[in-house]
Amino acid sequence: MITAQQYYAQVEECAAFLSREWTTPPAWGIILGTGMGLLAESMEVAGSLPYAELPHYPRATSPSHRGRLSYGRLAGSQTLLCQGRLHAYEGYSLRQVTFPVRVMAALGIKKLILTNAAGGLRPLFRAGELMLIRDHINLLGDSPLTGENIDAWGPRFPDLSRVYDRSLMQTAEEVALKQGLILRQGVYVAVKGPHLETPAETRFLRQIGADAVGMSTVPEAICAVHAGLQVLGVSVLSNINLPDAMAPTSLEEIVATVARAEPQLVQLLLGIMEQTAATAPA
Repeated sequence: MITAQQYYAQVEECAAFLSREWTTPPAWGIILGTGMGLLAESMEVAGSLPYAELPHYPRATSPSHRGRLSYGRLAGSQTLLCQGRLHAYEGYSLRQVTFPVRVMAALGIKKLILTNAAGGLRPLFRAGELMLIRDHINLLGDSPLTGENIDAWGPRFPDLSRVYDRSLMQTAEEVALKQGLILRQGVYVAVKGPHLETPAETRFLRQIGADAVGMSTVPEAICAVHAGLQVLGVSVLSNINLPDAMAPTSLEEIVATVARAEPQLVQLLLGIMEQTAATAPA
């Protein structure tokens, strides 16, 4: 296991490498979830590199995660786009999982959008709908902040009373209303996986207040708050988990549902970024 100072040095080396490639500081960072890639087609790409070519950057090994970092203009703003994320179930520590967030913060982003595919836990939800993450529950059994704190990045005990930025959530609601999109809201719970949940586990997750379940996002959100970033989280509800009528599901079905819903997700995110830029102080 590397020390905190070694980890800090790795992040700085990766950020310095990228800053030589892309000289204009990015304003936004985006991490795409399972089966997502359509947003990249809306980007004026200035540069794009596979994770394997970035110093110390962990590889994305999960299916449907491309493992590529792109930089360019998206909705008029300089943006870093992670096409594919890292997960604890791949064998990575949560510090490794959040390495992309640390690098993006070091490069100067101020706002981070986290997307994922999640299993809906409410009977009124429908597969293919979008859910705005208002809060989360961490059942990963760990934190990306475990170990020695790096004071240059953030405080030892960051406050998580408002993980997801209220102004960005309000903008998301306004954009969804204008665009006529269904945007559910709820609490996202992160479990380690990679197995999907049993009916008993699903019932438990609902009882503790979760509205959707997945295997990601929470570590990145915690890390982002520690780094002082504004965070927005949006889930694509890829399937609905009903504990009394559980139906088998597969990665192929999840990816297919995400593909059908992705145009609406792209429409929403571009609208959020455009409206945020339009209302920013001059």
